[in-house]
Amino acid sequence: MMADRLEATYLIETPLDPAKVAEVLAGEQSSGTFVRVAGETDDLRARSRATVERIETLEPAATPSLPNALLDRKRTDGVWHRARVTVSFPTANIGTNLPTLAATVAGNLYDLGETTGVRLEHIRLSPEFRARFERPRHGVAGTRALTGVAEGPLIGTIIKPNVGLSAEATGDLVGDLCAAGIDFIKDDEVCADPAHAPIGERIRAVMDRVRRWRDRTGKAVMVAFNISDEHEAMRRHAELVAREGGSCVMMSLNWCGFSSVQAIRRETGLAVHGHRNGFGMFSRAPALGMDFQPYQLLWRLAGVDHMHVHGLQGKFSQSDDEVRTSARDCLTPLADPNDLDDRVMPAFSSGQWAGTLPITLETVPSADLLFMAGGGILAHPGGAAAGVRSLHQAWDAVRTGQSLTTAALTSPELRDALAFFGH
Repeated sequence: MMADRLEATYLIETPLDPAKVAEVLAGEQSSGTFVRVAGETDDLRARSRATVERIETLEPAATPSLPNALLDRKRTDGVWHRARVTVSFPTANIGTNLPTLAATVAGNLYDLGETTGVRLEHIRLSPEFRARFERPRHGVAGTRALTGVAEGPLIGTIIKPNVGLSAEATGDLVGDLCAAGIDFIKDDEVCADPAHAPIGERIRAVMDRVRRWRDRTGKAVMVAFNISDEHEAMRRHAELVAREGGSCVMMSLNWCGFSSVQAIRRETGLAVHGHRNGFGMFSRAPALGMDFQPYQLLWRLAGVDHMHVHGLQGKFSQSDDEVRTSARDCLTPLADPNDLDDRVMPAFSSGQWAGTLPITLETVPSADLLFMAGGGILAHPGGAAAGVRSLHQAWDAVRTGQSLTTAALTSPELRDALAFFGH
């Protein structure tokens, strides 16, 4: 990988010659447009134009994946060719500007008139280019240090009901969860600064219980407060979390934007929990959007410490293979494979409970993960404390090589979880 270039790999679909369309994509996303313009000298093109590096021909599609008014006007028909195209971009075009990097690899190329499908599959960076951007302040090792969990998965949950609880009721729930032995708690993405629980009141109420538990036991429970808002409000919220002794803030990445997330990373020493809600817009159509690898890479350049990957056998649409690959992407350094500090903690959630923990630990044998069970803890028939215990019992079973069924014979909370959630 050349230090002065980055590579992006795309799936393209077109009724035209894929090689010519690849050149259009490269030109449109660098120095060119649909015609050569004055000032576009050979020297400028040599410095600034993207280059098509590789083209792999794939099986054609039977029908176009996406509508295209331009092709319709031209009455273009025929074979819908598919190809995997790798393009390299001069990093000098981008500098240290993360929004421009995103616009370069994932901008107007989605609207190219020559295509009926474009999907960004992978980005490769040189260590030199990666070093221009933010790094995780805490990542895997720092999150373990902040929570005091040296080994095993971090057992977490989400405040439920998602919205509707008052600040004091939220604080009481957090106090109960702390006493139950939880490691990590987060707000739901739809609860940031509601009228029934303003974020300032909620931070104070929650941290009062977290501090009491820490003073009593020495256990520091990490709470990811959802500070998603306009930028100055997020900055104030993060400052309040820090003053109250908190260790983490959460942002809805797609809606807060690269610049705000990057600025918050620079302004606070708190862990940044990146919530990907809305990612399905980018990922669910097979011939449009982007895979998780480039998505998480861009947000990691903004400096997040945790990334959501959904959950195995969960309640959402992603396949288990996609969840597994996403988790491994989070735990892969972005450029230098030996840079283990350049990894982020994958956060598993969505329909998780004690029964899905073993297959999750098969995916991440190091157990460097956040395992978040909302209903899997708070809907346990024995209550939240029993839900947390069922997860710890499931971890003990995996660690000692027992099946959950065998472990449940001597673990009543796990037994109840298997009976209640298992069917």
